[in-house]
Amino acid sequence: MKILLASSEVFPFSKTGGLADMVAALARALADAGHEARVVTPLYRGIREKFPAIKRVDWQFHLPMGDHYADGGLWELDVASGLKIYFVEQPDYFNRAGIYQENNCSYPDNDERYIFLSKCVVHLARYLTWKPEVVHVHDWQVGLVPALILQQKNEGWGNPTPTCLTIHNLAYQGVFPEEAFALTNLPPSFFNPEGAEFFGLLNCLKAGIAYTDTITTVSPRYAREITTEEFGCGLDGVLRRRAQNLTGILNGVDYSEWNTTKNPHLFKPYSVSRLAGKNAGKAELQKLLGLPVNKSTPLFGTISRLAEQKGVDIQLGALAEMLNADMQFCLLGSGAPEFENGYRELAKRFPDKVAVRFGYDEKLAHRIEAGCDFFLMPSRFEPCGLNQMYSLRYGTIPIVRATGGLDDSVADFFEVRHQATGIKFYEYSARALAKAIRKALAIYQEPKLISQYRQAGMKADYSWEASVAKYLNVYEKLLEKQ
Repeated sequence: MKILLASSEVFPFSKTGGLADMVAALARALADAGHEARVVTPLYRGIREKFPAIKRVDWQFHLPMGDHYADGGLWELDVASGLKIYFVEQPDYFNRAGIYQENNCSYPDNDERYIFLSKCVVHLARYLTWKPEVVHVHDWQVGLVPALILQQKNEGWGNPTPTCLTIHNLAYQGVFPEEAFALTNLPPSFFNPEGAEFFGLLNCLKAGIAYTDTITTVSPRYAREITTEEFGCGLDGVLRRRAQNLTGILNGVDYSEWNTTKNPHLFKPYSVSRLAGKNAGKAELQKLLGLPVNKSTPLFGTISRLAEQKGVDIQLGALAEMLNADMQFCLLGSGAPEFENGYRELAKRFPDKVAVRFGYDEKLAHRIEAGCDFFLMPSRFEPCGLNQMYSLRYGTIPIVRATGGLDDSVADFFEVRHQATGIKFYEYSARALAKAIRKALAIYQEPKLISQYRQAGMKADYSWEASVAKYLNVYEKLLEKQ
């Protein structure tokens, strides 16, 4: 099968979160399963320098953007057998210091930037000699692709390539002023309450939901949650109308990247039967972060965007209460200034117990996952989440709020007593999280019990093989309808 994927970020070329990891891993897994996958993504600043094997393609984009045209070029990189990445070059749009924003301010022309990207995806789907059988788009940045492809059919270009839209996080919808719709060059009939219009505004994700042939999201529970008013972010009505075309597929983990035995990022290798390397990694991490090296003190970690969605407010409250106990905490992340300041204050208040690092550091992320005893993910909502699955493979016990993919991928003691892999709590409050941390402290005092949790977690299989089979089933159903 030939699948063209489109995403605004793809690891290792660009990344702000799990979207980049998921698209890269899905594309690689499709190729490993014997299919042909190609990915379209922007050529952001620095990519060519970091990946000198990227080659320019003899291809020019000259696409209408409202009342003017925008030009662009194309680059490509063969990543593996059956997997190629296309990079859309447009310096005015993509050669910038950030991907979506700078200094916590979104770029004011994000509408124009990603409408252009969407048009490039459609252009490639139509004109490549390699003809995709399915176009699979991810999130709002390429949410207009299905509408643009449908318009080609309306203009008499024959049967369109079927489309699949994956919603990674419904909270981010790409909502812009009504005037932005003119940049799409779509007929006014697409700007209506059943389509791209959302309370008088252009909503790119809503357009994708309305016009795509099928919709997936990144966990079964999240697929149910987003059809409710509580989690639907204003789009629950349109999602309920399309419920027959909505499938939840849990993201997989790329274990070639996230493993404990052949990983250049880790201090020491280790495995489910030989955990000495994990203990050594904890000591080295404590040293690296400037925390007292102490095997008997449990180390908790978080790697996260510092946003309300991630439960940062209740985590700060729970830690302020619990850090008087014998425990340590480390953070890697960045986000809202008020949350960054909250963690700075915590580190000042508990200098021997708290270490914070702002920004993103791939090597340190692996070392935190491997060196910690427990990993905190108290999300208000979480479409899938990947860090809890990384934690499981690394023998680090996740403490999660039971929502979305966190609920689907972590098993609590009260659900499967002898196969528990983590700790769940339900109420969204600092009190409930503090209680979960107290459970973790109790588990840490029982060597047999903590070993049981670690072994069950490390043996859990969230590889991409099962997830890819489900995506292929979605694609095959699309082709049957053609």
